[in-house]
Amino acid sequence: MGASALVNLLLDNWVTPANIRFVSFLYAAGGALAFPVGLFLARLVSLGRHWQVALAAAFVCLLATTIGFTGGLFALQYRSYYAQWHEPALTIGWSIQFVHTMATAFYQFIVLGIRLYFPLGFIALALASIWFARQQR
Repeated sequence: MGASALVNLLLDNWVTPANIRFVSFLYAAGGALAFPVGLFLARLVSLGRHWQVALAAAFVCLLATTIGFTGGLFALQYRSYYAQWHEPALTIGWSIQFVHTMATAFYQFIVLGIRLYFPLGFIALALASIWFARQQR
């Protein structure tokens, strides 16, 4: 996932090399955290079923966990930037600001960040799903 983001950002001549490295690292970390969780969930869903179910389960579980973990990391970074303007921690106002900031960041990731998975990330997702389905047989 990091390689997919890196290639897309380099092809777009995006901002600065430091920002490209950071975003690529964010996508790589999100993919690395999501992979074992996605495989575990896919095994739970496809246990004792045909290889077609294993393929679909792997695809959906890996996709959902990768987007979830990477979006979550993006939201945490986004929140850390805006924390300087938030109220003191663990107050009611801070809680509301925290929830809204995280939701806004995740929404922005969904709208703007998923494009960095095309096409390499989805090719890797398909290959990992095929690998998983073959291992289940």
